[in-house]
Amino acid sequence: MRYWIIAAALANTAMLGISAPAHAGLIPVQVSVTPEGGNYQFTYAIVLPTSAVLQPGDYFTIYNFDGLVPGSATASGSLTSSNWTFSTNNVGPTPTGVIPADNPNIPNLTWTYNGPVVQGSQNGLGNFAAVSIYPDTTQSWFTAVTGTVSGVADANITPTSVPVPTAPPPGVPEPTTLALAALGFPFLGAARWLRRRNTAKAIGEQNAE
Repeated sequence: MRYWIIAAALANTAMLGISAPAHAGLIPVQVSVTPEGGNYQFTYAIVLPTSAVLQPGDYFTIYNFDGLVPGSATASGSLTSSNWTFSTNNVGPTPTGVIPADNPNIPNLTWTYNGPVVQGSQNGLGNFAAVSIYPDTTQSWFTAVTGTVSGVADANITPTSVPVPTAPPPGVPEPTTLALAALGFPFLGAARWLRRRNTAKAIGEQNAE
């Protein structure tokens, strides 16, 4: 099984009624989900727009990545993984001036850049991945801190896809319900047997009269 989720970051931002920043920083342009040893790898293709400058200390955060498998985060592409440091926190880090929905009970993924300065030219920075135990997706947030060609710091926010716990199929009883039903079946069978026995006994007595 392999399927693709097109992020269409700026289009989604407009659709949600959120104004796009004048100088958009890092953007997740595509998210893919693939099976990975019984779990599911979420891969984010990240682009540096022409107006942005990537500098040491810049970072991006993906919020509410449910079911994270510890130690599964990777970075690959034109800038090697040695240029990025991965960390995970239940809250933040969040750039100044943006307000994503951040569930404090679900981990966030953050990659921090520590390589040479990169001038934006619609550069693909590579693929950033992490593994979840869940295959289903929901919409969450992506924020980033970069510089701009004018020399000022910039923060941006855009929607992206993250894993979410798989809901049980409709109509499937909860385990406790099944357990109670299993306890009830023997008693139900015994009650029916006693009713048939009493009925047969009553008929026998009537015939004897």
